[in-house]
Amino acid sequence: MEDVSIVGIVDVRRQTAEKVAEQVGTAAFTDLPELLDAAAPDAVYVCVPPFAHGDAERLLVEHGIPFFVEKPLGAGIEVAEELGAAVAERGLLTATGYHWRYHEGVQRARELLDGRPVRLAVGAWLDKVPPVAWWLHQERSGGQLVEQATHLLDVMRDLVGEVDEVHAVGSRSAREIPGDVDDVTAATLRFAGGAVGSLAASSLLPAKHRAGLELVADGLRIVITETSLAVHDAEGEATHSIDPDEAKRRVDRAFVDAVQGRGDDVRAPYDVALRTHRVACALARSAAGDGTVDLRQPA
Repeated sequence: MEDVSIVGIVDVRRQTAEKVAEQVGTAAFTDLPELLDAAAPDAVYVCVPPFAHGDAERLLVEHGIPFFVEKPLGAGIEVAEELGAAVAERGLLTATGYHWRYHEGVQRARELLDGRPVRLAVGAWLDKVPPVAWWLHQERSGGQLVEQATHLLDVMRDLVGEVDEVHAVGSRSAREIPGDVDDVTAATLRFAGGAVGSLAASSLLPAKHRAGLELVADGLRIVITETSLAVHDAEGEATHSIDPDEAKRRVDRAFVDAVQGRGDDVRAPYDVALRTHRVACALARSAAGDGTVDLRQPA
């Protein structure tokens, strides 16, 4: 973005910070307080693994600095709840990495579903294990539903409504692979408006096969993937190609515009993302043995 300057890169590994900083022509730091003192940024992107959320956000809230935070908001719910309360109390501008809310197909689906409520939502995230060491450990990633399929849960909340209760079961193959994350999960959801949904996830494949959502309303079927939108109604079926990177550009642009006081199109600030994260963490709890989790009741 021509109207943005990167004033510093922080990483706990100096070599990594210096490498990225060199790529974008800025300064490298190994801790956030050092950057805040030296560069006084207008906003900060917090792009850390799920288990590492907390310290950076607390410091930014304390300093009143707007921030964009990677999803998920944490490997579990406790830190996210704490930060959500702090952000709300401070009234701080925030955004999160739920870029599907800017997906052209999701926007079109929102228009088509106006006045025609979804009755069934079927999601699937069938993928590989990401190439990062922390992902296979539940306490560090939160598991596949929390770390990956949370995008689909967020679209469900956006297009179908709030979730009342969830139930999930998971299974891990008897393979000599480190970690404890389930490699297959099946879940069901009941929405406040009466709709029902399901979500299947797997990390067993050699490459991503599908990440998408099928929605059924009265006389209407919509299928959204990262690269397409298919609409089936009384007039027939039509499929449209989608640029998967456009939504990622839009979510950044919306946040930057809001920081600059030139726009108000942040669609998933921290409080909105927290509601999605609660659903994902409830599913993880259910799959771990808690049975049906009622999201209308305090955890």
